[in-house]
Amino acid sequence: MTTFEAILLTIVTASTPLLIAALGELVTERSGILNLGVEGMMAMGAACSFAAAVTFDSTLIGVAAGILAGAFMAALFALVVLGFAANQVGSGLALTIFGLGLSGLIGAPFVGSRRDPIAPIDIPGLSDIPVVGRLFFEQDLFVYASIALTILIAIYLKRTRSGLTLRSIGENHASAHGLGLPVLRVRFLAILFGGACAGLAGAYLALVYTRFWSPGMTAGRGWIALALVVFAAWRPAWVLVGAYIFGAATVLQLHAQAAQWGIPSQLLSAVPYLATIIALLLLSLRYGRAIGAPGSLGMPFVPDR
Repeated sequence: MTTFEAILLTIVTASTPLLIAALGELVTERSGILNLGVEGMMAMGAACSFAAAVTFDSTLIGVAAGILAGAFMAALFALVVLGFAANQVGSGLALTIFGLGLSGLIGAPFVGSRRDPIAPIDIPGLSDIPVVGRLFFEQDLFVYASIALTILIAIYLKRTRSGLTLRSIGENHASAHGLGLPVLRVRFLAILFGGACAGLAGAYLALVYTRFWSPGMTAGRGWIALALVVFAAWRPAWVLVGAYIFGAATVLQLHAQAAQWGIPSQLLSAVPYLATIIALLLLSLRYGRAIGAPGSLGMPFVPDR
């Protein structure tokens, strides 16, 4: 395997958790709810998945635990926001702080443990094609699942009755309620889905990407996932593109540090986050208004309730 192939494979691995987390947040925001707790839910997914995988010596149980942990955190957020009409921004930030702290407590006994790598799905014949063979036909199940999830969400939002219902609630919840649509139920399920995806993304980080647990291992990926949703203008296909762009930025800065280009490592480490800020700035300039402002990019301003 050449160095170029190795870099491409690493980009795919680095992009997958961003894609999964961003897709979940996209569905949540399409329902009219902004959940800033993605980082905390990812951290909980990573900690719980690794703890369960090591305890039961099963990657499958670990993945299930990560998904449940993310969904549980999302349920807490839904209870506060939908049940008590609390502010979405403040509740999301509190969820992130809570998730980061609790994940550190859960994962503390497992620091230093490692898991065996997950075997990729090898498609005979096709995986032997130079460069593209291993890139497209010898990946782990999570990579293929993230691509399938992108397609399914795009179809769901545009081609199904329940998807159109979710979008209409996000566009104007008052009118949707007047038509008799179950606003709170749809939003609750959308929040749970977003949390489950964030938990799955955290599980991928702990069980596939690094194969160990350490406090703060999400390293701001939840915030990048949030920015990706805006960068993609709430379109699943563009979330896929954006995830791989930001994943490439993350990997390339690591290779630049290894190559000793003479650039401070702190600056190189900031490249993915600088790319996120620049992307949002360019979108703001293009559309002539702040991202997230009422009506920007076709996404309406949605009040807390």
